[in-house]
Amino acid sequence: MTVSELEAQLDAICQEAQQAIAAADSLDALEQMRVKYMGKKGPIPKVLGGMGKLDHADRPRVGARANEVKTAIQTELDDKKTALQAAAIQARLEAETLDVTMPGNYRPQGRKHPLNSTTDRILDIFVGLGYTVEEGPEMETDYYNFEALNFLPDHPARDMQDTLYLPDGNLLRTHTSTVQVRYMENTDPPIRIVVPGRVYRRDTVDATHSAVFHQVELLAVDEGLTFTDLKGTLKVFLQEFFGEELEVRFRASYFPFTEPSAEVDVKWKGRWLEIMGCGMVDPNVLKSAGYDPEVYTGFAAGLGVERMAMVLHQIDDIRRLYNSDLRFLQQF
Repeated sequence: MTVSELEAQLDAICQEAQQAIAAADSLDALEQMRVKYMGKKGPIPKVLGGMGKLDHADRPRVGARANEVKTAIQTELDDKKTALQAAAIQARLEAETLDVTMPGNYRPQGRKHPLNSTTDRILDIFVGLGYTVEEGPEMETDYYNFEALNFLPDHPARDMQDTLYLPDGNLLRTHTSTVQVRYMENTDPPIRIVVPGRVYRRDTVDATHSAVFHQVELLAVDEGLTFTDLKGTLKVFLQEFFGEELEVRFRASYFPFTEPSAEVDVKWKGRWLEIMGCGMVDPNVLKSAGYDPEVYTGFAAGLGVERMAMVLHQIDDIRRLYNSDLRFLQQF
């Protein structure tokens, strides 16, 4: 095969490739053209395979022409790729263009439910005081809900916290104190935790009671903690929560899992309101968790989120928090 014949083949390949590249209508098709004409198994290497029969003086001429053809094809590929990419961008811009003169689809802005926002407000304050947020299961055993918290099987205090019992012997927790026991069993003192969650009791539903409601409890255990530490913590919390200096009083009360125990009242809008219960952790509860009550003392407090929300927002009926009435919820 002569030099002229090889050069003619290369020219034909170049012309064919340019026509095929020009007809490519997508980047995938263009890639197929690149592999077909520029790949190792393409037509150009086949033509160069015939150079073995040429004189040594003629081979550089054919090689130079082959490089020119490769350069021409590569230039066509690059130009076509740029054009296709630009066309794709333009098509996307046209497809995604927004008509800013058209009226939009109105969707009302969502808001936090007052129970959620109240819980967040409570937790933020205690986290700022160095407490860690802990959560636990709503389905509990009798042991964690009552026995480990110093509720003996025949203790009359169980009647005040009657709940829903399940066929397997478990129950729906009546307070979030169950998490405190679980946490103490797996953690060495000192500890400071705050526990939010849903709880259940056999209460008759009225303006201030619900069979399902939400609690937040706190627990601190360390060496040397006293009732004074409890009072100082709760005063700081209440003043921060309500945003002003409040009169706070502690009234002697009874809870099976704390001793001594107290109810906490605040003077709000000119009258005293019961807001939470508290006390020093009973030694029996510390023993249940494996703590030595001769070394460690602790304090605990619990409050109802609904009660705090009702006082803060001056809500007259607890049932408004559960009815999903938009006229009510849109106020928050």
